[in-house]
Amino acid sequence: MDWKRRAQELADRVTDPDSRWRDAVASVPRHELIPRWWDMDDSGGWVLREGANDSHAWAKAAYGDRSLVTRVGALHADHANPGDRPDGAPTSSATLPSLVVRMLRHGRPGPGLSLLDLGTGAGGLAAYASRRLRDGSVTSLDVDPYLTDAAGARLADMGLHPELITADATEHVPGLYERIVSTVGLPTGPGLRPTLAALVPGGRIATTLGRTCLIVTGWKHTNGDVIGQVERDTAGFMLTRSGDDHPPTLSDLLALARDTRGEETSTGRYPVVDVANAWELRSMLEVTTPGVEHVYEQHGRHRTACLVHPDGSWARATAERTDPPEVHQGGPQRLWTALERTRNRLNAEGSLPLLGARVHITPDGICHLSGGNWHATMGSGNGDDNQ
Repeated sequence: MDWKRRAQELADRVTDPDSRWRDAVASVPRHELIPRWWDMDDSGGWVLREGANDSHAWAKAAYGDRSLVTRVGALHADHANPGDRPDGAPTSSATLPSLVVRMLRHGRPGPGLSLLDLGTGAGGLAAYASRRLRDGSVTSLDVDPYLTDAAGARLADMGLHPELITADATEHVPGLYERIVSTVGLPTGPGLRPTLAALVPGGRIATTLGRTCLIVTGWKHTNGDVIGQVERDTAGFMLTRSGDDHPPTLSDLLALARDTRGEETSTGRYPVVDVANAWELRSMLEVTTPGVEHVYEQHGRHRTACLVHPDGSWARATAERTDPPEVHQGGPQRLWTALERTRNRLNAEGSLPLLGARVHITPDGICHLSGGNWHATMGSGNGDDNQ
């Protein structure tokens, strides 16, 4: 494989001509970090791809600007057998290179500054950072020992030797760092405290929060507060894993939402929307009603969206194309009603007050967002949104 030519072409696509990250992207053999990955077939099922069996497909995947899923449920592609068809959602991936570069730019690491790469994954960010910065200044952390072991070995084969740490970032982050760049969605509240404690005063963090797609950046002050902003940029990362694996999805509640007549039935005001891919709506819903999971299905002209919450709340909206949907809701909260409040605001004001908002994170992990007359709090236990 002529990987150097492909890596240079990738660098041409994902960096500017004067970017400090250009040479790093061009000099990393990304395919060596992703020898196997999961892909979806036409039926929506997961299929194992092995690079050594098809060098052309391997090169196209590794040097395309795309994320590659490396773990589905509990099964990593490295441990799979041909013919395995795992069920479930992706639980680890190699982040698309353009997003890795954007997160590094938001984090502003530089020579001589200690950097924590939070969420090792396949090792792509650690590779770019180690190539540009001194090895000794880069640390990469993941909760999964296989990911840190595999990435460490593959990076070493490239002559790169960042420190690899296996730890649960929601419990303890060893060391102190001047820059932290996270490619997992960090929780607000108690789960964020260890990461904040690992950032030195004067240091900078770049991360997304929870299930939002908001990229938050900030500088740590001497009193422990982090002050910054929501960047006018978005990213979709997996939630931070805690313990042995991700918590199970609310599959039983989703099954109930799909089939049950609700305690309340109404006609929705707006068309059925795929919340997961409507990033501003998804982010605002997480701010106002944290913890909601969502599923969207489309069969021909028929659309269905389901929302569920750990407290037992659920909603289902169904419609033909853009017709007003029939909405069923149950449980202590009215989730579709909460979503429609956000859509009302979007229609009335033309935008949501998220991108560009001011951010103030206190040492206890509580995140305060504000902009104009709007403010919200994340991590206090309940969504708190001032209309």
